[in-house]
Amino acid sequence: MFIDMHVHPAFFEPINEDAGVEEMRHEVLNIHKNGTAPLAHIFNQMKCASLDRLCLLPEDYSTEVGRAVVTNEEIRRLLDLAPDKFIGFAGADPYDKKSADKLEYAFTELKLSGLKLHPSRQHFYPSDAILGPLIEVCERYNKPIIFHSGLSIEPNTYTKYARPTEFEELAANHPNLRICLAHFGWPWVQETAMLMLKYPNVYADTGLLYFDNAYEFYERVFHQDIPITWIDRSLRHQVMFGSNNPRFEQIRMADAITKLGFRDSTLELIKGGNALEFLNGR
Repeated sequence: MFIDMHVHPAFFEPINEDAGVEEMRHEVLNIHKNGTAPLAHIFNQMKCASLDRLCLLPEDYSTEVGRAVVTNEEIRRLLDLAPDKFIGFAGADPYDKKSADKLEYAFTELKLSGLKLHPSRQHFYPSDAILGPLIEVCERYNKPIIFHSGLSIEPNTYTKYARPTEFEELAANHPNLRICLAHFGWPWVQETAMLMLKYPNVYADTGLLYFDNAYEFYERVFHQDIPITWIDRSLRHQVMFGSNNPRFEQIRMADAITKLGFRDSTLELIKGGNALEFLNGR
């Protein structure tokens, strides 16, 4: 099972019938050169990358934009079109007073599998009290949280909110809450590794590519910034494959991760085994 745990479906064709909404997404996400992708194209890309499932992540920037960029209901629509290929997460705006109720609805009625938050864009620290109601819902329903961490190149983002060390208090105070630091917290990848070593409830995904090509960037991060043995020997149960598609190409990211020299057993965990545990709990 090969699972991509970091896919943004903002430009999937079935949820872009409204040209105004599509244009809003281009502007808000600062992605301009792509069109919308029919599901046939998505499935072909999955086949070329040998991917079995995609985890679809919404963006709820209601306070800033006035509506969710991709709504939980739109994620559900996509799941219904391909339940054997898609996994869906919910979005929430911590500053929305009804966010906890909306998240509970997303878990109970929409049957979504976890929560995605973007501290840099939504302007909160992971230890802020405003996150409390959302954490309570996630713990009650045993649902994980994927946090954007490290650099964000979206507009109106501040990296200070998402430096990996900012997540330590959350990880320590909620040991049963599974959290993923997306993008491996780049450029602070050693901080991410430190948290993973100290807290078994902390995971990271590989959706990072900011310079060069996929293999060269991965080689720098996972051979030099972090020795490959750190993952292969100690953190092998906490790393998940993620592409950050559509900003980065799944095919190249999937190909690169397989060529880094991980043991076969470690690679199988990264490609899917860890994602299944993250989603469902050990």
